[in-house]
Amino acid sequence: MLDAGSSIAAFNVKLESHGPFSQHRTAPQIDLCSVVARPALRSFQSCCAVLCIALTALSGPELLSAESRTRNAAQPSVVIHPAKTLQFRGANSPAPDQPGDTDCNSPLHWDGNTLYLFNSSGHPWRSSGRDVSSLNESYIRTEYDKTAQGGRWIECTWKVPKGYLYGWYHHEPTGVCPGKNLTAPRIGAVRSPDNGAHWEDLGIILDPPPNTLRCNTPNKYFAGGNGDFCIMLDRRNRYLYLFVSTYSGPPETQGVAMARMKWADRDAPVGKVWKWSKDGWTEPGLGGCPTPFLPVRRDWHTTNADAFWGPSVHWNSHLRQYVMLLNRAKDADWSQEGIYVSFNRDLANPGGWTPPEKILGDLGNDRWYPQVVGLNAAKRETDKLAGARARLFVRGKSEWEIEFRRPQR
Repeated sequence: MLDAGSSIAAFNVKLESHGPFSQHRTAPQIDLCSVVARPALRSFQSCCAVLCIALTALSGPELLSAESRTRNAAQPSVVIHPAKTLQFRGANSPAPDQPGDTDCNSPLHWDGNTLYLFNSSGHPWRSSGRDVSSLNESYIRTEYDKTAQGGRWIECTWKVPKGYLYGWYHHEPTGVCPGKNLTAPRIGAVRSPDNGAHWEDLGIILDPPPNTLRCNTPNKYFAGGNGDFCIMLDRRNRYLYLFVSTYSGPPETQGVAMARMKWADRDAPVGKVWKWSKDGWTEPGLGGCPTPFLPVRRDWHTTNADAFWGPSVHWNSHLRQYVMLLNRAKDADWSQEGIYVSFNRDLANPGGWTPPEKILGDLGNDRWYPQVVGLNAAKRETDKLAGARARLFVRGKSEWEIEFRRPQR
């Protein structure tokens, strides 16, 4: 988390309105990341700003609209509006009126006139329908072609026209710390010929450096790992970018980091992904040490951990920029401090993300996984594409519209 006095962009954060509103998460040896740990990005250290917050005592969530002022007129703004509740079906739902859990980002894609949605809680389930408000027309448990030791959460998808649906999953292996209920996530790739009803597992593409797990951690879920992520394909279809939560190594390598691979390598991705470091896209996806563009403020492996995690990125056609939503944990139990927004014009520039600004708070300790979902079916909007107004979902439930406003100049 960035200090308001040193690196927060100039915003006027005011009350717009308010209404009501998983667990998924070996003895330490030599920590290879400690040798190559990098400092935080200077672009965030050099930002100068003022954060003004007007707070009102609320019985429900704290809704903040972040509207830029003249000192930061070049940055977009966000306004949150209450709206009629929409809720995803969730994973392992017994009936439409009994939604299951949504325990990660929930990707959507179009094929023809059908919109498909995946919700996961240890295993993915697929809903489909004509639009985001009618996704109960079909509901199935999806299947992998290979078994795995531990759960696999489908967090991201990308549909190739007249081709495969590609997906990426968060894997939580069991037995990481014997005798303890801890894991260390990894990221794998899949593809499907039938819109995700059946998945071909292509293998693990991102994992933490060796000998960096902390089995004595006070963290509730993780001893380390790379997971809780999203993806975005660049507009030239050259590179697929991954925005990854990193939990291993010293604090300098913990936070939200980036990796990428050539889109042409998507059918054989193992060994083709590279993590971003201070020296560029130089660290291997398997075992490499990244330089987070949003480093933790306090170590994930302390009781008072303070860190952004679980990014969700979309291209906003109204702003002509990429928009990222983030969770912020305020302790080792992952208690939700709030939801934040950041902007970037250049997907290939990790240092280009604006300092995160809080837009929603007081949600409850486990109200995670914020994501924007576009509503325009004609434009094929999803979790990866949205316009001036969209729905804001948190853990599979939306009680708000989110409005994006262009910079003042």
